[in-house]
Amino acid sequence: MAIGKRIKFFRNKKGMTQKQFGEMLGFLGKTSDVRMAQYEAEARIPKFDLLKEMAGILSVSTHALNVPDIDSYIGLMHTFFALEDMYGLKIKDIDGELCLCLDRNNPSYLSMFDMFHAWQQQSAKLENGEISREEYDEWRYQYPALDTSGHYAKVPSQELSDLLIKELDKDSKKK
Repeated sequence: MAIGKRIKFFRNKKGMTQKQFGEMLGFLGKTSDVRMAQYEAEARIPKFDLLKEMAGILSVSTHALNVPDIDSYIGLMHTFFALEDMYGLKIKDIDGELCLCLDRNNPSYLSMFDMFHAWQQQSAKLENGEISREEYDEWRYQYPALDTSGHYAKVPSQELSDLLIKELDKDSKKK
């Protein structure tokens, strides 16, 4: 997830408008919401000092806002956290083994399940000697072009996802 989407995600989680957040950061008047809109749309990228201030207000680490660097363990962890937020990826202890799994209640569950299932099938073929490491790598690195399961799905836009979540929240509050 890109930095602008992360800023918006955590701002919304705190229940703040762009204007409120911008004012807390010291942007005055009409410029407060405009500046925040620019950061969220990634027309502007906040410098590290501003990013630190944003993180402080949002009560998150700067790693949670930044595009994670998967070449570090902390960056990798924040990548997993972003995947949990976006796609319902969960970590569970199953018989003493830590496992990543999908949350059945997440709107993207069916699409993600189909894609993960196709990946698991290819991985099993590799383990069983049905395909070579080169064939497995070719499948992964050219995904979805070489996926014959036909189960890959296009991920919905963030705007559509936000709208669906908003409507689900409204619906659950009515109940």
